[in-house]
Amino acid sequence: MNDLTLTAGQALVRLLANYGVETVFGIPGVHTLELYRGLPGSGIRHVLTRHEQGAGFMADGYARVSGKPGVCFVITGPGVTNVATPIGQAYADSVPMLVISSVNHTASLGKGWGCLHETQDQRAMTAPITAFSAVALQGDDLPELIARAWAVFDSERPRPVHISVPLDVLAASVSRDWSGEVVRRPGRGQPCRETLEQAALKLAAAQRPMIIAGGGALHAAEQLQQLSTRLAAPLFTSVAGKGLLPPDAPLNAGASLCVEPGWQLISQADVVLAVGTEMADTDFWRERLPIRGELLRVDIDPRKFNDFYPCAIALQGDARQTLDGLLEHLPALQRDPAQASAAVATLRQAIRNGHAPLQATHQAILDRIAAVLPDDAFISSDMTQLAYTGNYAFASRAPRSWLHPTGYGTLGYGLPAGIGGMFASDHRPGLVLVGDGGFLYTAQELATAVEELHRPLVVLLWNNDALGQIRDDMLGLDIEPVGVLPRNPDFIGLARAFGCTVHQPRDLDALQADLASGFATPGVTFIELKHTCVC
Repeated sequence: MNDLTLTAGQALVRLLANYGVETVFGIPGVHTLELYRGLPGSGIRHVLTRHEQGAGFMADGYARVSGKPGVCFVITGPGVTNVATPIGQAYADSVPMLVISSVNHTASLGKGWGCLHETQDQRAMTAPITAFSAVALQGDDLPELIARAWAVFDSERPRPVHISVPLDVLAASVSRDWSGEVVRRPGRGQPCRETLEQAALKLAAAQRPMIIAGGGALHAAEQLQQLSTRLAAPLFTSVAGKGLLPPDAPLNAGASLCVEPGWQLISQADVVLAVGTEMADTDFWRERLPIRGELLRVDIDPRKFNDFYPCAIALQGDARQTLDGLLEHLPALQRDPAQASAAVATLRQAIRNGHAPLQATHQAILDRIAAVLPDDAFISSDMTQLAYTGNYAFASRAPRSWLHPTGYGTLGYGLPAGIGGMFASDHRPGLVLVGDGGFLYTAQELATAVEELHRPLVVLLWNNDALGQIRDDMLGLDIEPVGVLPRNPDFIGLARAFGCTVHQPRDLDALQADLASGFATPGVTFIELKHTCVC
């Protein structure tokens, strides 16, 4: 093909391939045909989803497991509104995602002519939930907009980007071949030497230092382990930061800042170092953590330094580079970790001993999962009570191994995000934890999973025949439960119809055996665990 006959849609796909995009999620439609013209021969794999919401959540899961931007193609209008919920989820949890959509012909924009899939202002719908949302009014705008998107992914707080391309622009020939014009930014850097020295001195002088690390520190596990060891500092994580220390590390306090024992321990710190976390109440389950000591914050986003938790020292920069700088400036220390390790051991035991009956049931299930979960597996969880307990009571073995829709808290995330995570590597098995209510939001994506996946993906459905958390919240507020006891379908029959291997264990021993079988079976295994079998 003569490069001057490239359409903008074809050139855009080539450009994405040159940025390293290997997989896109989407559903072809009459308004994205020019994008799909460019896919054959591009080297990019297309994954057909069954709903645009599924495409967005799969891109999210892909990004969380791989650390690279997840990409999806959607049509104008309903495609954009359908993917808006996953965009909002990715925005809330700082997940890099690129959404490419069509939009109506340039001449019709904002005119209200009643064109197919027309919206008054498509860009405005996604602007509040993206790092930026833009419309490419000519083909030559696209390389600049894609470069700007990767600047967000590489150099800023990673958040979703939405680029709309009018139908006439997608179909028009480009004036030049810009598909190889890749622009990468230099990265995030680290704070100045003086700030690093001040922070290092604060940490060295602390008697009871502690660390909180979040999703912004996932690439800094080694540095966090070194810093925790040298300071003899317990290390807490957010849900997004689970796995930054090995489960058996004596100073690993886990994602326990949402329960009373965690609150008690963090209140004893005289200096707290927060790395790559916005310290949101969605992680802590209370309005404010009882932090009484000085707070030092490492973050790429300067808006976090004086928000709900103003800090004594602000260290703006990349987590790994900043922690390398702190380690370099930290003086030699002779710290006995015995007291801090004992405090963490007490914390862990207090969490297990303090479970209410429902959480004790969840813990029993999670223990069976841990017994057979492959070392390299990841878990994708939905908004379900089993996952809420798992957020703090299940020890992840590595970063990027526990996916949860923490900030936006949307139902229907777990299954499609788990499917997306499977495309992030060629070897990792996956486990989906989902409740009966959340599963029905995106159940159709089982079709994508069965069609596309040839490695083990186990879907564990926790069926309590209720919107359990909402029911419990209503009862707690003395509200008569309404709309929380839906009639469920035959989940086993439904999964079998999609082509899954199915199990319905009657007790925990059978559950463990079925999980082990699922992780040994290529393709999708669906396990329905009814609450009556373990309560």
